[in-house]
Amino acid sequence: MTYEHRMLIDGELVESESGRYFDNVNPATEEVIGRTTDGNRADMERAVAAARSAFDDTDWSRDHDARAKGLRQLQAALEAEREELRSELVAEVGCPVLSTYGPQLDVPLKEALSWPADMISEFPWKRALPDKDAFGLGTPTAREVWKEPVGVVGTVVPWNFPLEITLNKLGPVLAMGNTCVLKPAPDTPWNATRIGRLIAEHTDIPAGVVNIVTSSDHLVGEVLSTSPAVDMVAFTGSTATGRRIMAAAAETVKPAFLELGGKSVYLVLDADNLAGTVAGAAFVCMHAGQGCAMSTRLVVPNSCYDEAVEIVRAAMEKTKYGDPTDPSVLQGPLVSKRQQERVLGYIEKGKQEGARLVTGGGVPKDTPRGYFVEPTLFANVDNRMTIAQEEIFGPVLVVIGFDDDDDAVRIANESIYGLSGNIFCSDLERAKNVAGRIRTGTLGINGGLWYGADAPFGGYKQSGVGRQCGIEGLEIFTETKTVGWPA
Repeated sequence: MTYEHRMLIDGELVESESGRYFDNVNPATEEVIGRTTDGNRADMERAVAAARSAFDDTDWSRDHDARAKGLRQLQAALEAEREELRSELVAEVGCPVLSTYGPQLDVPLKEALSWPADMISEFPWKRALPDKDAFGLGTPTAREVWKEPVGVVGTVVPWNFPLEITLNKLGPVLAMGNTCVLKPAPDTPWNATRIGRLIAEHTDIPAGVVNIVTSSDHLVGEVLSTSPAVDMVAFTGSTATGRRIMAAAAETVKPAFLELGGKSVYLVLDADNLAGTVAGAAFVCMHAGQGCAMSTRLVVPNSCYDEAVEIVRAAMEKTKYGDPTDPSVLQGPLVSKRQQERVLGYIEKGKQEGARLVTGGGVPKDTPRGYFVEPTLFANVDNRMTIAQEEIFGPVLVVIGFDDDDDAVRIANESIYGLSGNIFCSDLERAKNVAGRIRTGTLGINGGLWYGADAPFGGYKQSGVGRQCGIEGLEIFTETKTVGWPA
């Protein structure tokens, strides 16, 4: 496998100032597959300075055609290396190769850059207001509202869907005329360093517009939150880290776009086609449950609770896990030993708090290597239990019963999170009514999928601030200026 270990700073592919490197580990085999340059605070500060200069001293922020061209060049370069990237993602993320034909690679590669590029010419950069004699002085004024780039955007991405999230950040950030510094997760650096190489070698994106700093030290990313030269932070990751970023950004009063955790419901409102609807909740095992929008609480009528538990138990026990390079595998490993231990700790907590372990709950005996956890199902779960309230980020599903629609809505909303969810009901209007009462940023009804570069994604409550993708995901990377002149 060929990979890029260097950072991109001010248009150059460079090593860290420290000369240090960190290992990239395949989570399915526990083997070191290569090394990556280990950036430090000085490297990050150089990257910020380059992004600041590219924004202040070039016409990138004003040249719509150049931005559209640069995004399309990057997309073409990525497409040319699609299969290398596919293998690389499976190796460093541990995601099933099956998922790369969907959200891990092919779907975002198709639209995450092209849609924002197309929108550059369609976006309402200026909006006229009616002429007005604002203070009654007999001097009518023509007025307009202008949308302008924020400036330098510090972007921090996680390890679970790294390429998808990176592209859905870069596309809108660059389309709106900003420059950026990207810090990938240390667990999955190569997809980001590959992007850096492709930008440097195959696009006309000016030096400093995109900078990519890899580091094993999470604290290096704090420069993006605290530096007065950074105008905004865009982060996807845990709610705990999001809180720290928001607090640090407050020192320079910079906006923070945060796409954080979730504890979404898979709500089955009636018993019609119970087998067909409930079994789908086992999809929580996809990519070992490492998705913030995955539905991890199965909420079913108490009248058919036991039957629902048995249906989903059978589905989870049929879920194939193991070697992520096997096209038939749905569930690969957790990304790291640390994450594996975290998930196992939550499973023990569930048992201690009185939930009934229906299936799974441990490390598979047939996978002697790799950070695997069995597909795990808990029943007799009270929504106040830790496993029903906290984001586990593993292949763990809890089943909670409800009495009526009001009770179901209460359970769905009884969470600090509000990111996503699914609702199933034979009565579509009833499902829509319930959907309108659930405080969450996205919802699928009867298997409908809301996802897309044109669809805003984000959460209520502690699931985040702002929206990624869609018109809202473009506007968030702009400032608003109102101007007037004598009519």
